[in-house]
Amino acid sequence: MRVAIVHDWLYVIGGAERVLQQILTLFPEAEVYTVFEKLNDEGRQRIGLSKPVHTTFLQKFPGVNRIHRTLLPLMPIAIEQLDLSPYDLVISSSYAVAKGVLTGPDQIHISYVHSPIRYAWDLQHRYLAETGSARGPKGMLMRLLLHWIRIWDVRTGHGPDVMIANSKFIARRIRKVYGRTAQVIYPPVDLSTRLEPFFKGDYFLTASRLVAYKNIEVVVRAFALLPNLKLVVAGSGPQSDHLRKIATPNVEFAGYVSDAKLRELMAGARSFIFAAEEDFGIISVEAQSEGTPVLALRRGGSKETVVDGLTGLFFDEATPEAIAATVSTFTARETQFSPEDCVENAKRFSAERFRSEFQATVDAALLSRKNEDRPRRIDARSDVVEKAGIH
Repeated sequence: MRVAIVHDWLYVIGGAERVLQQILTLFPEAEVYTVFEKLNDEGRQRIGLSKPVHTTFLQKFPGVNRIHRTLLPLMPIAIEQLDLSPYDLVISSSYAVAKGVLTGPDQIHISYVHSPIRYAWDLQHRYLAETGSARGPKGMLMRLLLHWIRIWDVRTGHGPDVMIANSKFIARRIRKVYGRTAQVIYPPVDLSTRLEPFFKGDYFLTASRLVAYKNIEVVVRAFALLPNLKLVVAGSGPQSDHLRKIATPNVEFAGYVSDAKLRELMAGARSFIFAAEEDFGIISVEAQSEGTPVLALRRGGSKETVVDGLTGLFFDEATPEAIAATVSTFTARETQFSPEDCVENAKRFSAERFRSEFQATVDAALLSRKNEDRPRRIDARSDVVEKAGIH
């Protein structure tokens, strides 16, 4: 069976790329297609890319990895130029345009949807602001283009034979946008392999890329209301300088840290604070796998990964006051939270579980197509009786 895997774009290693890695583990001989690819050798090795990646004309744009958001209007055209006609099975890993590849009636297309195109739907206004296109003639043009992208996105939502969502939250978004029912297969998480006993430090931890929508600012401001508690912020990004200016002395910035160092910080934290509304939120599951409870915003995928009162607590609004109140509640009940319960909950999201569920979905789709194509047996006697009009 000839297999093609289509991924939106490749230039950093994130949650979507971990999904791609596990799919490649199942189909190591598959050919990989993407809008553009700018990974270094280490990144290709981590994903398991042993063959050259097929790209589109956008690969030739200078600095495409830095300006790709501004190129979003060109991506539907780019993805449709990929010739996948030689393949029997097409698997798309899509949070933007990958699900829009063109396939024929004899091909099976299975799409793992991380989310419908965020920039064209609920994140449209943020996208316009970040690209400097919120106002004026440029803003009007971009709004028209995004309107066209939404039409394209809905149309191509009917293309995949099977649609998989990475959470129940995204399954609801898929139903709202595409009118389709999606099977839920949670993404794979690199669970902790720590063997030594749990030892907790005196700090709370938050970690992510320091950009506005991750809501790190409200966490930092929350600890201005909690002067006797310590917060460590791990990560770097455009908001770094701003956050350092507004931080109180009880907030420490670790900057960019390696994966290994981040895991150490997670393991030693009293709790991990997760204030973003994410489709799934792999990092909060990683923290739980290190035996650390999570204080999370009660929105998005966090509602499916954190067990309220057992592996963490929720706050209902991403405000300093709500977060500070939840931290105070946690400190009063801290001894009730068991590292072992957190670890056990995280096991629900292992890479082995993902591969098993994904392979079962592929097998079911192949069997369904085989049965669909099998000629129906005709009962000759019944056919004769019907033609003779005998009842």
